[in-house]
Amino acid sequence: IFDAGGELCAQAAHIPVHLGSMAYAMRDLVGTIDWRDGDMIVLNDPYLGGTHLPDVTLIAPLFVAGELRAFVANRAHHADIGAASPGSMPISRRLEEEGVVIAPTRLIAAGEPQPAALAPLFERVRVRRIVEGDFSAQVSANRVGLARLTALIETYGAERYEALLGAVNMAGERLARAALARIPAGEYRFRDVLDDDGCGNVDLPITVCIRVDETGVVCDFGGTAAQTEGNVNCPVSVAAAAVYYAFRCLMPRDTPACAGIFRPIRLEVPEGCLLNARRPAAVAAGNVETSTRVVDAVLGALAQALPEALPAASHGSMNNLAMGSADPGRPWDYYETLGGGMGAHAGGAGLSAVQTHMTNTLNTPIETLEMTYPLRVRRYAIRRGSGGGGLHGGGDGLVRDYEFLAPASATILGERRRNRPWGLGGGEAGAAAENSINEVTLPGKVQVDVQAGDVLSIATAGAGGYGAC
Repeated sequence: IFDAGGELCAQAAHIPVHLGSMAYAMRDLVGTIDWRDGDMIVLNDPYLGGTHLPDVTLIAPLFVAGELRAFVANRAHHADIGAASPGSMPISRRLEEEGVVIAPTRLIAAGEPQPAALAPLFERVRVRRIVEGDFSAQVSANRVGLARLTALIETYGAERYEALLGAVNMAGERLARAALARIPAGEYRFRDVLDDDGCGNVDLPITVCIRVDETGVVCDFGGTAAQTEGNVNCPVSVAAAAVYYAFRCLMPRDTPACAGIFRPIRLEVPEGCLLNARRPAAVAAGNVETSTRVVDAVLGALAQALPEALPAASHGSMNNLAMGSADPGRPWDYYETLGGGMGAHAGGAGLSAVQTHMTNTLNTPIETLEMTYPLRVRRYAIRRGSGGGGLHGGGDGLVRDYEFLAPASATILGERRRNRPWGLGGGEAGAAAENSINEVTLPGKVQVDVQAGDVLSIATAGAGGYGAC
């Protein structure tokens, strides 16, 4: 929920990379559109308020007595956004290779559906009815949001509602500043690296200097690698989401999710670097993989100031697996992310086989997967011993083996295959992740064609340990 100026009022405790990027981009986006009652805008353009093409955002204005008072918005990842490869997470070099780019467009105009808005997408997807159903769900979610927000404003009255929003933001800012005040003033630097960009460029640095004083914090990413050929680039909104998430973890649990909590935090991100790429740089993996490394860099810097409050590095990848087939007899698209080890900390060991930091998504039950797609899960287990040692051990990764029951194509976009998740305070690094097909090792980012009977295995990274034994 956003106010009439696009400032965040409330959001779910859900997927940080989606929500933080919306909080950053909405203010600039809503000012570019002439809103009317009954409108609903659809977009996925990473350079106009999106993240990467599969993440599609629907925004609806709320008018009360003819006056614009608020917006509701939702963002969902679509497994098919019209890319040539199944799952729409290709090994790409340019934005247009990643699917259909949707600039901010009226999906509904003054209450009237606009079928042409998504026609270019529907012409390119493999199973149109599924994609149409997903968009219907997003439209319905916004309509429910509008109805409930209308009821809330009617309860309080528009003026008191907006006054209460101002009070919530002030309270959020106070809590945020109190949390940040616990960080000693100074400069804290950290450098981490992305394994590669899928196109042969390796060990791409992400560098941050966090400056802390009485006015707040500045995260300066000068020294980060320039945007690259592969798709690990991202728009600055994704970098902002990662920074916001890291600092939100330092705030009290009951801190309201509103614009006020971000006011003491500023970003300096050089244009043209990995974290503030220029069009038409490919960005499919930037949202999912580069965001996780930004978190690692920020937490690594903060650990110098608050060593007992921050964990060692977690497994550091969403371990994206996209697969499917264009077979006209049984077309299908599927996409999932896999968990791994969580970093150990001063209070104890890290958790094993969980999603960490920017993703926060549930796994897909084996029964659902096997009933829906021509796949059999041969193994799904904790990867014992993959967590880094230390006074407190890092969490273990997981292993998931897929047997294909029909020919298909699969794409993996993964990290921490070359560079292991670091330990903290003398703790050891976690084991690197591994991909293989029929026991033959694969790169971290790869697209493969498979036949019936082939077995794809993904073993995710363990996490860093904490403290010397």
